[in-house]
Amino acid sequence: MFYTTDTNRHGLAHDPFKAIVAPRPIGWIGSKGRDGSLNLSPYSFFNAVSDRPKLVMFSSAGRKDSVRNVEETGVFTANLVSRHIVEKMNHSSIAVAYGVNEFELAGLTAKPGELVDAPYVGEAFAVLECRVTEIMQPKGLDGEPSENIMVFGQVIGIHIDEAIIRNGRLDMALARPVARMGYMDYSEGSDVFVLLRPKAP
Repeated sequence: MFYTTDTNRHGLAHDPFKAIVAPRPIGWIGSKGRDGSLNLSPYSFFNAVSDRPKLVMFSSAGRKDSVRNVEETGVFTANLVSRHIVEKMNHSSIAVAYGVNEFELAGLTAKPGELVDAPYVGEAFAVLECRVTEIMQPKGLDGEPSENIMVFGQVIGIHIDEAIIRNGRLDMALARPVARMGYMDYSEGSDVFVLLRPKAP
């Protein structure tokens, strides 16, 4: 099958676009409002975009609470979603009024960042502490801005639970990271295999 995205006539029960761009890491974003309220929300549009400097990005469909908070404070945390806390991650996605603490709703421990004034998930195997470098709305071919707001942050501190370190490196088979697969589908990344880059002849 083939279809153009201007008509989106794919004939399927659900739009397959996000299912094709998969698996996607989940940006579990911790933030704090100017009023001191804590927020924790998962975003399926999230990834690392640079190593030097270390930059990550999450994209929000509209100006949700996380965006409001990072606009006010300029900082956030990105928490690794592992299989042992995936149900709590899902619970933190509940739509509630601004100021409601999703850490408490999901039964998670909110810990203060070491370098940023933003909370992180105490139960997460790894956490990135980030300072905002840029907030933007990407544009389409027609020049109109997307409904999504992209937040870029530079990672200035990293927490790692030693429980997932083996032989001097992070063992993702132990971490069991969870990814979004589109629709309501998720996958677990514990089936790890190694591929070495080929050398030119």
